[in-house]
Amino acid sequence: MTPTLQLAFDLISSRSVTPEDAGCQQLMMDRLAAVGFNNEPLRFADVDNFWSRRGNEGPLVCFAGHTDVVPTGPEGNWTYPPFEPQIVDGMLYGRGAADMKGSLAAMVVAVENFVRKHPHHKGSIAFLITSDEEGPAKNGTVKVVETLQARNEKIDMCIVGEPSSTSALGDVVKNGRRGSLGCVLTVKGIQGHVAYPHLARNPVHQAAPALAELAAEEWDQGNEFFPATSFQISNINAGTGATNVIPGSCEVVFNFRFSTELTADILQQRTEAILNKHGLEYDIEWNLSGEPFLTPRGDLVDASVQAIRDITGRETELSTAGGTSDGRFIAPTGAQVLELGPCNATIHKVDEHVSADDLNTLTAVYERTLELLLA
Repeated sequence: MTPTLQLAFDLISSRSVTPEDAGCQQLMMDRLAAVGFNNEPLRFADVDNFWSRRGNEGPLVCFAGHTDVVPTGPEGNWTYPPFEPQIVDGMLYGRGAADMKGSLAAMVVAVENFVRKHPHHKGSIAFLITSDEEGPAKNGTVKVVETLQARNEKIDMCIVGEPSSTSALGDVVKNGRRGSLGCVLTVKGIQGHVAYPHLARNPVHQAAPALAELAAEEWDQGNEFFPATSFQISNINAGTGATNVIPGSCEVVFNFRFSTELTADILQQRTEAILNKHGLEYDIEWNLSGEPFLTPRGDLVDASVQAIRDITGRETELSTAGGTSDGRFIAPTGAQVLELGPCNATIHKVDEHVSADDLNTLTAVYERTLELLLA
């Protein structure tokens, strides 16, 4: 058992389902304090977070991540108990092995190794850890960032330990993410008997042409870093359950994943223009989960790509695909942000697992990145 795998075992053994931390953060803070970090627990509502920093000068390189995990589902469906980690055929099994307790273990051990070798390193190293990434994300990273901004403490570069790799460790690094804009649209009609449609107004019939136009719309063509913006309907609900009743309303839930070519305001305006063109009577509720962000080639991206090459011999693809992460709260401060972690094939699944060797290699990649930036 390497130090990384032992720490990963300890973290996975804690049943830290969102928003519970279950002692994971204290375990990390104890390890960091032993190598000279100043720990600052930050609890907001029912969410545990912490900010930990070593050094007072710039540049400030931050490791960000989360100790919370998604629910397991029926534990009887797991081959091995989800909170009793074990290594089988070279794979570490357990909830959070890939997303993202394995990364947290690699970060801590990498920093321990780096500090022992370079006790007088340049700049500063920090950790920003939350237990609210997999949940509402209202009292986690976003609140810690607000706290830092209020006292003018600025992150220059941030590595988020999300599982970014696809087939092999380091084959993909996420240097940006699309924005996510959700919507609940309620189209109003007039309920009535299906035999007397002239006395009613069917909101499903009215909404259908507008939704078809929204689905067919070309919102943008993307750019060299982002695919074209996508519009997807995730739910349509109407009716009383009876076949002979025209419903009085129709609820439609949809989402945009959008590039830096557009803003949330523009998407809202264009959507409502289409709805208005079709003469709909409606209520609409928008929810912006995150703006798109992009970290171009620069100190952080170059150091990470070089570290992956030095440790694995692998060339890295820079990507902005996938969902959102807490990087969306950090990037708007002006920080360079990227996501670098293990393979993501089993995240949120039954029998979540990750290569044990990959976690040891990830530790070396994180340490090498620090050497290139701060040694």
